[in-house]
Amino acid sequence: MIKQLKLKNGLKVVCFPLKGTRALSVMALLPIGARYESADMSGASHFVEHLMFDGTIKRPTSLDISRLLESEGADYNAMTNKEYTGYYVKINSERAQIAFDLLSDMLFNAKFEQKEVDKEKGVIVEELRMYEDNPSMAIDLLFDKIVFGDHPLGWDVGGTAQTVRALSREKLWSHYQKYYQPGNMVLVVAGCLPDKKKLKKYLDYFNVKSKIKFKPLKDQYQHWTWPKKLPLEKRVETQIRKLDQAQVMLGFPGLDYGHKDRYAVAVLTNILGVGMSSRLFVEVREKRGLAYMIRADHVGLRDCGIFQIQAGLDPARLAEALKVIKQELKKISSEKVSVNELKEAKSAIIGRMVLGFEDSSAVASSYAKQFWFDNRLWTQKEVFAKVRAVTSNDILRVAKNIFVPEQIRLATIGSFDKKEILKMI
Repeated sequence: MIKQLKLKNGLKVVCFPLKGTRALSVMALLPIGARYESADMSGASHFVEHLMFDGTIKRPTSLDISRLLESEGADYNAMTNKEYTGYYVKINSERAQIAFDLLSDMLFNAKFEQKEVDKEKGVIVEELRMYEDNPSMAIDLLFDKIVFGDHPLGWDVGGTAQTVRALSREKLWSHYQKYYQPGNMVLVVAGCLPDKKKLKKYLDYFNVKSKIKFKPLKDQYQHWTWPKKLPLEKRVETQIRKLDQAQVMLGFPGLDYGHKDRYAVAVLTNILGVGMSSRLFVEVREKRGLAYMIRADHVGLRDCGIFQIQAGLDPARLAEALKVIKQELKKISSEKVSVNELKEAKSAIIGRMVLGFEDSSAVASSYAKQFWFDNRLWTQKEVFAKVRAVTSNDILRVAKNIFVPEQIRLATIGSFDKKEILKMI
């Protein structure tokens, strides 16, 4: 049973027990990411995430943090994206106290030493270069640019080498103080939970006093509105590189995270491009050998969404591949999916969710996101019912609304210029 509570300092807590596991995951999620940043602060949220691992007053160095967790065999990490930043520790439940103690220490007692800020600038710039030098990763950045332009949603979460180098300790400290307040966090504890007495004791690590007067911050971001009409040349972006394999990503305006059709679009995505039996995989790879990798995804954000298809292709056969992809999009927008195909897609989604809920860290992540983006928590039973309720008519209606040819966005990395690409669409 899901249990929710709030600490005296305003920090929200969600507890979810899992049977049949000896692992415990503790995740803290904050509604702060790239879209909350101004141009001169681009990359700040990601930078602060790095600094959380660089030492506290109690544990002065990054090695003190990593050695403690790794000596317990713990799994730990952090992530920053466009809308949230998260930190988690997954550990043997018998050693749960370490997870609560260390995670709270990192979040509330980070040192922010100048030497660590200087060091992390070099680390982050190399991280940015790693993504830029990998075409299958760089295509994401290029696609976001053509979709969202110079809106914070179109910026790299990590910033640029220029903005990262320009971030001072004072700016980063101010960013941290503004957002890393207990009332701006949700803590999810999932897995083999400690008993009531111990849990209360462990949660006290997070019951710290706010350093500044807290104001809710989760809605303080630049909103996005899709432009109604854009000429084709402004919906296509190319990056010329000499590659043996071209990277392609095309997409359409989708649905926001909380949209009533979110489960219909999940089923649609599964049918089109999730797994080796999906329509795009079969038509593009299995029947024609045009790609090794092709997949579809739908990303729902607070106020918008994007349906995207990514493929790695032979540059000489790009036009053929795009033609096949467009044919499949037209087909699913004009013909109902079969009863069997619909049944299999829904079963696949439910099956993956069941497997995911075997992992305490996946459960923690799911409920942390639900807390901020849904403003409520859904049980598995409720979600399964919504997936099962999707009909072939829902799929057809959603596909028609999303796959509008005049709204296509396309990004490519390879040895062809924009004029060539425009002729292919």
